[in-house]
Amino acid sequence: MALPSNVGYPVPQLDCLSWRLAVETNNLQNWKLVPKECENYVGLKLNRDGKDVWVFDVDDTTLSNLPYYARSDVRFGTIALNNTKFIEWLAEGKLPVIPSIQGVYKTLLSLGINPVLTTGAPENFRQSRIANLKKAGYSNWLKLVLRGGNDSKSAVEYKSSKRMELVKGGYRIVGNIGDQWIDLIGGNVGARTFKDPKPMYYVG
Repeated sequence: MALPSNVGYPVPQLDCLSWRLAVETNNLQNWKLVPKECENYVGLKLNRDGKDVWVFDVDDTTLSNLPYYARSDVRFGTIALNNTKFIEWLAEGKLPVIPSIQGVYKTLLSLGINPVLTTGAPENFRQSRIANLKKAGYSNWLKLVLRGGNDSKSAVEYKSSKRMELVKGGYRIVGNIGDQWIDLIGGNVGARTFKDPKPMYYVG
């Protein structure tokens, strides 16, 4: 199967991302072979030297805020977010695990890939976040990244800058998963990106 050529200027792996999206949305049917150009994209090669990392968003990716959104004063996002109440909910540290993502996490650990957990929650939530993650079954990670109190970057800039720090530290981002597009755009997004569905809110 021939892949369409890029228009304007080439973007590495853009054709393979487009092919994958077409397959996963069932817009491309009855295909028999992975395009030769996508062999290295599909067949990720690991170095197993401790430098391969996978970036996980925390809120609504590794842990779920669904119990909060199910409350009568939130009604699954049909009522405007009350930031004070939401922060109080986070501070309680009662977010349950999202089992499918935890399955990915455990598989990656078995392959020698180090998880890096990132969240837009402020740094003063570190201890409650650690306690919540451990209670939910996440006990091993390379880094847990929280936003500093004086960090005024946009969400995209903040997440991008933290990924840049990983790359400058010699790490290779082999994968990246989050529930918001801000988790997956910007710089150093990783060799693979995966977007969780999120119908209840949008972070721009």
